[in-house]
Amino acid sequence: MEEMLKVGVVTSTHGVRGEVKVYPTTDDVKRFKKLKEVILDTGKEKLTLEIEGVKFFKEMAILKFKGYENPDDVQKFRQKDLYVLRKDAVRLSRDEYFIADLIGMDVLDDEENKIGTLKDVITTGANDVYSVIQEPGKEILIPAIKQCILNVDIENNRMTVHLLEGLLDL
Repeated sequence: MEEMLKVGVVTSTHGVRGEVKVYPTTDDVKRFKKLKEVILDTGKEKLTLEIEGVKFFKEMAILKFKGYENPDDVQKFRQKDLYVLRKDAVRLSRDEYFIADLIGMDVLDDEENKIGTLKDVITTGANDVYSVIQEPGKEILIPAIKQCILNVDIENNRMTVHLLEGLLDL
């Protein structure tokens, strides 16, 4: 299980006070209001940054980090990922999961036969869709609805699904 969860990507600097625009990779951009700090992955190290201010513009969050006062200070943060520790993550409702916990799961049918491995979660307007790779080049798309997803076992890294008639024929 991942200890850090990705919440956004710094896209660019904003204004003249050292703020950055962040593309959220979380369901609710407003969650940034409740965060006190984030972890920036520079590729070489992980920096803990204290959040001093949060604003919103369209679907983006604009963050101001304590100790960074001009655009030159934060220019190096562009295209870098922001994370939170799992303990600081939003509380999930029953039958909700972090995508990071689902990726790589073994996917089994309702007779316990392995179908493949969950490789991606596609977010759509109606419901998520799970991309399951059976073998190189063969993908099954399974809607993340109660009729299809029977059980998710995070601890054992497995998901049991019911395949709707004709799904494997596509």
